[in-house]
Amino acid sequence: MNTVLTSVADSIGTITMNRAEKRNALSSELVTSLHEAFLQMSTDESVKVIVLTGAGSAFCAGADLTYLQRISQNSPLENLADSTALKNMFQSIVDCPKPVIAMVHGAAIAGGCGLATVCDIVIAGREKALFGYSEVRIGFIPAIVLVYLVRKIGDTQSRRLILTAENISPEEALRLGLITKVVDDGSLEEETWAMARSIAKNSGSAMAMSKMMLGAVQGMSMDAGLHYATVMNALARQTDDCKKGIESFLNSSKG
Repeated sequence: MNTVLTSVADSIGTITMNRAEKRNALSSELVTSLHEAFLQMSTDESVKVIVLTGAGSAFCAGADLTYLQRISQNSPLENLADSTALKNMFQSIVDCPKPVIAMVHGAAIAGGCGLATVCDIVIAGREKALFGYSEVRIGFIPAIVLVYLVRKIGDTQSRRLILTAENISPEEALRLGLITKVVDDGSLEEETWAMARSIAKNSGSAMAMSKMMLGAVQGMSMDAGLHYATVMNALARQTDDCKKGIESFLNSSKG
């Protein structure tokens, strides 16, 4: 059985984690399949926006127990290779030039919470969604996703989530800035597809450049950031989408 299912319709790509019987827990196979799926959709010109979700009752409940047992027995080099694969998978979502929406309908714990963290937009169901980094409870650490989390919600609340290992509600996740929107479970799919359809109307090149900038400016000084922004502003003016968009706007203004 494929650990990941993909489809494309109306400029919306869907990536579904397909281990419902394991609550979509991360295994080496699932990590590899997710990485490959995001790389493929990153270069698919028919895709403008991507929705990431999970089959069954959970979004992603962390690491598979068999996977955890295996990594505890691996050699240092094997674990380094495995950890690198995990990092590459997360980074393929961050680097994806298309906006990525996580549709969270159940537990997003440990690595599953990490998946939500690296997505551009997270929409969660109010009744069943749950977020948390549980790694320290079993003597592990959320090392890779910690880097993304601190940049997303800041140091104070990152320390709280990682060191307490507590699970938080969608409303609390929204308050902390971890997720984007909370909706009733019954309208989760409708709300997610509505947002995806709205985003799909935007310029692909403009969204790709904006995502690139959002990732780059966080580590820059004000002067460096403004210099970079000035260059990107000039480059954006030369894209076909910008030229066509301005022409269309001017024509509609005349009417």
